[in-house]
Amino acid sequence: MALVTVDFFAKSLKRTVSFQALIPGDTPGLFGHEAQERGPLKSLYLLHGYSGNSSDWMTFTNIRELSDKHRIAVFMPSGENHFYLDDSDLGACYGEFIGKELVEYTREMFHISCDRDDTFIGGLSMGGYGAIRNGLKYAEQFGKIIALSSAILPYRIAGVSKDYSDGVSDYKYLTRVFGDLNQLKGSDKDPEALIIGLKETNRKIPDLYIACGTEDFLLDVNRKFHEFLAAEKVKFSYLESAGAHTWEFWREKIEEAILWATED
Repeated sequence: MALVTVDFFAKSLKRTVSFQALIPGDTPGLFGHEAQERGPLKSLYLLHGYSGNSSDWMTFTNIRELSDKHRIAVFMPSGENHFYLDDSDLGACYGEFIGKELVEYTREMFHISCDRDDTFIGGLSMGGYGAIRNGLKYAEQFGKIIALSSAILPYRIAGVSKDYSDGVSDYKYLTRVFGDLNQLKGSDKDPEALIIGLKETNRKIPDLYIACGTEDFLLDVNRKFHEFLAAEKVKFSYLESAGAHTWEFWREKIEEAILWATED
């Protein structure tokens, strides 16, 4: 197992950025037996939540153990507080970075599979939304999406007034991140619109694993997305269980989600 911190110049962000990578090694030889080499690794691009950073998953979960146990490379970038969306005015295309450039760069740098079915994207809260949006936006890259306690904010903020504030974000911040909120519904920031677009063009939709705690303040938007997926007959797994918007819940669910993703 190798834990690597990589600094590289990201064209989509126009600056040098860092990400952390967990890379399981080949099975070591024991008692004189030769090491067992295996093929390219499956990969998971794992996104943090609002106000977090690339070290969160390493700090608060057993992701290192899970990476080794399930032989899956895990890449953990920082998305700052941009919801993993593109900001063309700022010249910071976080969606393109997560959904395209980082995938291409890591495939060149590490011994990982280039097969869509071996490539997953996941996250929690803001990162859950980022995984859904970019997993669907760049559906040719990802076979599966893991979304925990996802902040699917388009359900709440589309068309809100200028005095909107929810205690965490306000109208000014939301328009900075999501653009014109009156144009949000039906845009490429709207997961429902992305699903419909994939269906209309007969492109593959990634399988989805969605989990949310019954005491989570984002339960309503996760239920709404679940209902939409069911109505559209999209392949998904949806789980609700006791829990709030906490690492205790995410530690449990990320292990279940990785097992779901890596099952053949």
